[in-house]
Amino acid sequence: MKLTNLIKKATGRSHVTVAVAAAEDEEVLEAIVEAVNHRLARFLLFGNQEKILQILSEKGGNIQESGVLDVVDSSTQEEAAKAAVKAVHTGAADVLMKGNIPTSTILKAVLHKDYGLRTGNVLSHVAVFEVPDYDRFVIVTDAAMNIAPGLQEKMQILNNAVKVANSIGIDTPKVAPIAAVEMVNPAMQATLDAAALTQMNHRGQIHNCIVDGPLALDNAISIHAAEHKGITSAVAGQADILLVPTIEVGNALYKSLVYFAKAEVGAVIAGASAPIVLTSRADSAKSKLYSLALAVCSANK
Repeated sequence: MKLTNLIKKATGRSHVTVAVAAAEDEEVLEAIVEAVNHRLARFLLFGNQEKILQILSEKGGNIQESGVLDVVDSSTQEEAAKAAVKAVHTGAADVLMKGNIPTSTILKAVLHKDYGLRTGNVLSHVAVFEVPDYDRFVIVTDAAMNIAPGLQEKMQILNNAVKVANSIGIDTPKVAPIAAVEMVNPAMQATLDAAALTQMNHRGQIHNCIVDGPLALDNAISIHAAEHKGITSAVAGQADILLVPTIEVGNALYKSLVYFAKAEVGAVIAGASAPIVLTSRADSAKSKLYSLALAVCSANK
C-alpha cells in the first residue's frame, strides 16, 4: 500500500472543496499547488490575500488561472479561521485545513456552538503511515488530540479510525489496543480498557472491524513475535490500526516512525462533521499533500 495511491483515489472523487484557514504559508501552499496539479480538489484560501498571491506566484506560476482556487482576504487569523469553518459548516466546502495559524485558534472556531463542526463525538487524530519494507499501512491513533482517554473516549477514537480506514479501502480493519503486556493486569489500566474494547467488539457494540487486545507493539505488527509468545489471534501480527493508550505513547510512536523508520505519513482529525487537516509546521509539503488526499478520501461527498 502506497500513500501515492491515496492521491489517485482522491482524484476519483469529484467536486470536493477544501477551505484553508490562514493559507499564507509556503509549505501549505506548496502542497496545495501539488494538489491542484493532481486535480485533487478545489480550494478556498482564507488569509492575507497579498501574501497568499505572492507565494502562489512563486510556487505555482499561473496556477491562479486554473479555475479551482479562490483567495478570500481576511484581516486576522481569527477571521480566517471563522470564515474557513463557516464555509464547511454551510456546505461551501467539504474539508477544513489549517494553515499558518495556532491550533488553538482554529479549534476554537471548529468548536463554536453556532457555526462550528461539532457532532457530539470525540475529535481524534488519525495518522496513516507508509513504512518502508512493511506490507500494509499502519494507522496510529491518537497521537495529537486526546491526552489520557477513558474507555468511552477510546471507543469513539477507535470508531473514528475505522471510518478513515474504510474510506481508503480497508473494509474490516484489524485493531490492536496497545499496552506494555499482552495479559490483563488490574494494575495497568491500558490492559483493562483493551480487554473491554475487545469484548465490546465481540458483542457487536463496536462494528466494521476486528479488535483484539491488549497487545504489545511487537505482537501487534509482527507475526513472528506473536508466534514466539504463543499468541493466537486474528489481529496479532496483522494489525491495521494501533490504538494507543495515551498521547505520549502515540506522539513517541508517530515521531519514531517518521524520524527512525523514515515513514511517510498523512493525517486527519476525525470525529467532526468534516475531515480536518491539522498538520504541524514541521510536516513536509509532501506530508501535507498526503493529508489532503486522506481528507478528500474520507470527506462525506
